[in-house]
Amino acid sequence: MSDAGQPLADAASGAAGASDAASPPPASVSAGDASLLALIDQLAGLLEKSDLSEIEVEAGGTGLVLRKPTAIAVAAATAQAGGSPAFYGPAPAPTQALPAEAANPAATPAPAPARPSVKAPLTGIYYGAPAPGSAPYVRIGGEVAVGQVIGLIEAMKLFNEIKSDLAGRVVKVVAENGQLVKAKQPLIEVDPL
Repeated sequence: MSDAGQPLADAASGAAGASDAASPPPASVSAGDASLLALIDQLAGLLEKSDLSEIEVEAGGTGLVLRKPTAIAVAAATAQAGGSPAFYGPAPAPTQALPAEAANPAATPAPAPARPSVKAPLTGIYYGAPAPGSAPYVRIGGEVAVGQVIGLIEAMKLFNEIKSDLAGRVVKVVAENGQLVKAKQPLIEVDPL
């Protein structure tokens, strides 16, 4: 299923506002990790655009399985009912029992509408401040404007400024400082003004 002849896309290419920070945070991503992250992004994009419910890739002793959320929910519900999963491969073992409401969809309340969020444009390590020990770009309760820098994402040894595409009050900082974030993952949640 993979095209071994095609080169991987550069995860940091096309990112607006790329800059080398004057004093970069201490953690960095190795070339091998960056290549793996780019491959995961490429496979996630392929899975999202296709009718497939999962993609499984093995190379040497390393295996990777990407599943759509619907495939995981179907597998968990099928496993709880004692049936076999609707897709090939082992079903994920449920870490906890599903609540009684999950067995009766009519009794389950509708999910709350998602709050607007600023999403990561690329996969990499997120930093909420320009340097260790300095004030964060945004705080809960603070206001953010369109075009304001809300953080940095380090990908392939480049620090990319992440700018807000929303204006409003920050209600939640989702991304953790120094942790890996994936492309399209929410970084902050905002209540529009």
